[in-house]
Order: sequence, then C-alpha cells, then structure tokens
Amino acid sequence: MPTKPELEILAGKIVSGMSFNQQVWAICARVPRGKVTTYAAIARKLGTQAYRAVGNAMNKNPYAPKVPCHRVVGSDGSLTGFAAGIEKKKRLLKAEGVEFANGKVDLRKSGVAL
Repeated sequence: MPTKPELEILAGKIVSGMSFNQQVWAICARVPRGKVTTYAAIARKLGTQAYRAVGNAMNKNPYAPKVPCHRVVGSDGSLTGFAAGIEKKKRLLKAEGVEFANGKVDLRKSGVAL
C-alpha cells in the first residue's frame, strides 16, 4: 500500500514538508505520455536555478516508471542522464510519440508547460 507522501508524488501534488527530491518527482509525475519537459523548467517551477540538482533527483527516482523521469530532457532537447541508458530513453520517448528533429527532442512539438 503506497504511503501518503508517495500518493501525493504520484498525483503530482506538492505539499508542505516535502524534500526537494520529492517536489521534483511530483512535478515530473505531471508530464503526460508523449510530452517532455526540461531539467531547467522543473527547476524554474520550484523557484530555483538548480537544474543539476533536478537531474540528481531524477537519477534517484524510486517511483519510475510511474514518475516518468525519461520524459525530462536537456534545455535544447538533448537526451541526457538516464540510468538505463540514452538509447533506452530514446526508444521509450519514440514509443510514446515524442517527436525528434536532428537527433534531439523537438520541444516545440513535444514540450509541455508545467
């Protein structure tokens, strides 16, 4: 049975008392299938410029695939940092219908506002 913080994270809700990582995971849980966001966009949503800390949180995501860390990409659409490897990240995104251009995610077509 999921714990209350886990249920809130999976529902994409940020509540008082959550750690930075938990907040990152909650925001990531909001990214729908076939769309992506960036590490920087998640950082901005949290009121910080710490996009590398967002990447670190994604690397420690205990809720994958329910919290879809593969849907987080670099600010230029590049595929970065995925524990299972970049090729697997690309396969997962393509299977969801994410559009690519010149080897990168086409953020104009597949990006989502948080």
